[in-house]
Amino acid sequence: MTLKSYFDIALIIISIALIVMVILQNKGVGLGGLTGSDSGGFFTARRGIEKTLFWITIGASALFFILVMVAVVINK
Repeated sequence: MTLKSYFDIALIIISIALIVMVILQNKGVGLGGLTGSDSGGFFTARRGIEKTLFWITIGASALFFILVMVAVVINK
C-alpha cells in the first residue's frame, strides 16, 4: 500500500467517527436525535461524558483538517 492509501483510509475512519460524535452530541439525546424529535430549545452546561465527547470531537476535527492538508500535499 502506498502512503496515499493510508491517508485515504485514515480520512474515512475519522470522518465516520466525526459523524457519529456529532450525532451523539445532539442535545444529549444520543441516537434518538436521528428521528427528528425536538429536545427543547434551552442551553445546558456540558458535564461528564458530554464534555469529554465535546473535546474529543474538537480534537478529531483538528486531526481531520491536518490529514486533509497532508493528503492535498501528497496528491500534488
